[in-house]
Amino acid sequence: MENNKIGNVIRILRQKANMTQKQLADKMNISDKTVSKWERNLGWPDISLIAQLSNILNVDTQKLLLGDITPNDIVAGNMKNTKYYICPSCNNISLCTGRATVSCCGKQLREQTVKKAPENEKLSVQFIEDDWHITSNHPMLKTHYISFVAFTAGGQINLLKQYPEWDLDIRIPKRGHGMLIWYCTIHGLFYQLI
Repeated sequence: MENNKIGNVIRILRQKANMTQKQLADKMNISDKTVSKWERNLGWPDISLIAQLSNILNVDTQKLLLGDITPNDIVAGNMKNTKYYICPSCNNISLCTGRATVSCCGKQLREQTVKKAPENEKLSVQFIEDDWHITSNHPMLKTHYISFVAFTAGGQINLLKQYPEWDLDIRIPKRGHGMLIWYCTIHGLFYQLI
C-alpha cells in the first residue's frame, strides 16, 4: 500500500462522486479531518474501513489498495481473444475481452490458459441441418466434467453451460468456421478449430 497513491485515489473518486470530505466522512461515521488526512497523504484508512470506502467510492478494493484507477486499454472486440475466468469453487464462468480483475466466492480468479486440444481430447463435430452438432465421450461425473462449450467466430460467441451427469450433446448454429472452446473441470481450457 502506497500512502500517496491511496490518498490521491480517494480524493479523485470522492470528487467524481460530487462529495465533500464531510459528506464522505458522514457516510463512514468518521471525522472529515480523517478524510482530509488521507487525502493529504498523512495516513491510511484503517483496514476495517477499506471495504466500506471501496463500496462508497465504487472502486474495486484491490484497485484502491494499489492506488491505481487507470482504465484498461480499449480492446477491439475480437471474440477469439476472449479471456476466460472460471471459479474453482462453484465453476462460475466470466468472460472478458480485455484485462480485468475478476473475483468469485471471495477469491480473485486467474485468466485460464487456452490449450490446443490433443487429438484424443477433441470433441466430435458434425454438420447437421445448418448446425454444428457437438458430442463427446468425455466423463461427465460430479467431479470431472466439461462445464461449458463455446463457439467463437468474429465478433460473436455462443456459450452453452453443461452439467455433470448429463451427456454432452449440443447443437450450435453454423456461422462459418471458428474456434470451439471448452472447459474440463480437471484438465482446464481447450480449443479446436472447426
